Amino acid sequence: MKTSNGYALITGASGGIGFDLAVLMASKGHNLILTARSEEKIANLARQLSKTHGIEAVAFPADLSVADDREKLPEFIRKNNYHIEILVNNAGFGDLGPFEHADWEKTHQMIQLNITALTYLTRELVPGMRKLKSGRILNVASVAAFMPGPLMSVYYASKAYVLSLSEALATELKSGGITVTTLCPGPVITGFQNRAAFKDPALMKILKPATPAEVAGYGYKAMMKGKRLAIPGLIYRFMIFSLRFSPRRMVSAMVMRLHQ
Repeated sequence: MKTSNGYALITGASGGIGFDLAVLMASKGHNLILTARSEEKIANLARQLSKTHGIEAVAFPADLSVADDREKLPEFIRKNNYHIEILVNNAGFGDLGPFEHADWEKTHQMIQLNITALTYLTRELVPGMRKLKSGRILNVASVAAFMPGPLMSVYYASKAYVLSLSEALATELKSGGITVTTLCPGPVITGFQNRAAFKDPALMKILKPATPAEVAGYGYKAMMKGKRLAIPGLIYRFMIFSLRFSPRRMVSAMVMRLHQ
């Protein structure tokens, strides 16, 4: 049963951090609009959350890397008069390997999903938040946003874009009662590794991955408090702080060794 006319839109809700954010937010009483490529997965999730938590969860299957699909989402929201109180831009993926050998179609899809879809949905939904002088945006980036990433160059660059855009919007939108939080986790145990073609890089051996539920809980609390930056794990906060004093060439070489 719908508890209010306000909804949280979560992209990439079929698995990983997006899935756990959906479960958590449903338990907190948020009505949800869930989107992902897998119609079956998000339809089942929406039914389960609606039944378990007494909220309204709506499934909208879409591949947000495709222009037609992502443009239909705001149209669907407006047509049904859904007020988006919270926008969670979580959908994204990476690819591991030398830039010169990367499959262009996969690289282009990554850019469209990690950058274009996030920017488009934010631009489409912010005016509604501004009109009501309230709203929360959670953009999922990564610790990768703070450094160059040889062998995952486009992914790291896409997350740097997310961080830069989010920090700028947090300042722009503050006067309108809208908060923008950037969630920057380290490695997380999700399907991301399979899609990025991780086999057994040193990165996953040295750094203990977090669970999606841990990252989702941390990000949700930070968003609800209106924090601009959320970095789960003391080790990652220290690492990012230390990067300020490290030569960029050294950082780049270190990241490349971790990905090999």
